[in-house]
Amino acid sequence: MTSEAARLSELIGLIYDAALDPALWPHALGQACLFVGGSSGALFWHDAATEESAALHMFNEDPHYTQLYFEKYLPLNPCFPAGAFIEAGVVWGSTDLIPFEEIVETRFYAEWMKPQGIIDALGTNLEKSATSASVLAVRMHEEDGLADADDRRRLGLLVPHFQRAVAIGRLFDQGRTSQAVLTETLDHVSAAVFLVGPAGRLVFTNQPARLMLDEAVLVGERNGALMALSPEAHRALRDALLAAENGNATADRGGSIPIVNSHGRWFADVLPLTSGDRQRAGALHSAVAAVFVRKTSLASPPPLEALARMYKLTASEIRVLDAVMKVSGVRALAEALGLTQATVKTHLHNVFRKTGTARQSELVKLVAGFAPPEHG
Repeated sequence: MTSEAARLSELIGLIYDAALDPALWPHALGQACLFVGGSSGALFWHDAATEESAALHMFNEDPHYTQLYFEKYLPLNPCFPAGAFIEAGVVWGSTDLIPFEEIVETRFYAEWMKPQGIIDALGTNLEKSATSASVLAVRMHEEDGLADADDRRRLGLLVPHFQRAVAIGRLFDQGRTSQAVLTETLDHVSAAVFLVGPAGRLVFTNQPARLMLDEAVLVGERNGALMALSPEAHRALRDALLAAENGNATADRGGSIPIVNSHGRWFADVLPLTSGDRQRAGALHSAVAAVFVRKTSLASPPPLEALARMYKLTASEIRVLDAVMKVSGVRALAEALGLTQATVKTHLHNVFRKTGTARQSELVKLVAGFAPPEHG
């Protein structure tokens, strides 16, 4: 039997191939589901503020129920908005947010999950902004059983690679082939992109990368080779490029390389171009790797997320508080959330108790007037 390490290495390569060729995403998702222990999966984005969502790529999803989800059942999903508040990269299960006994009482379970045989799901936010998240979901069906610790561990092994691949893939014009992308569109992406050959030799830089080299604050050029100015970052970058040049399987396993200076926190991601479908793209420039340097900034959380943290609200209580901002009255809340009125009353009572309020109108004022503290 193929070892887990060998399966993981092959799957990681497929995930990075999908970054350049989006047509491979369904296959990558399918192999990821098989590796984790689920039967279907999806990459999608979800905006907790607007309650909008859209599928990016899917595997083994029923088109009828997918359409129903986005047209009708999205607001009834008990995992949101709390799921969107979880830190990027953390693996979470539906039963981490909502007890299974409560999930089966919802309309979402009765009308959307149960007909498909779905009983559980694991998810992770690959990217997260103030109100939205790009989510990877692996769904467990009845034949899979509930997700266990080993399922979570295996998904955790894949998460950083999905994060890097999705971030890299967003840079490309997905309407073109990978060859056309590398020759024609890298000048138009916002991140700094460096294509490097053996020994870190620079063979292509887009406009943001050329500007970054001119500023010589984060990275620089020495004897025609790319270097990071921070000694720690330079060692990590050198090792990653050497691994990519040698076709080392570990090259696909490295994480983002942090580059910190007085202007903020930046990250360098190295995508090897020496194996799989990526090899054809790299050959056009005799490149062994693509290096992406991007800036991340932590936006202040929106009031609902900040209040949820401050008052230690459960996922169900967060849903009720969110719904209070849109409708009033227990009956209307129950209808909006797909819950019984008794369940809504229980959660509402807990929200009142935790926040020191007594009426729905006071909750509305609390959310509307809340500003998270500034961090120095």
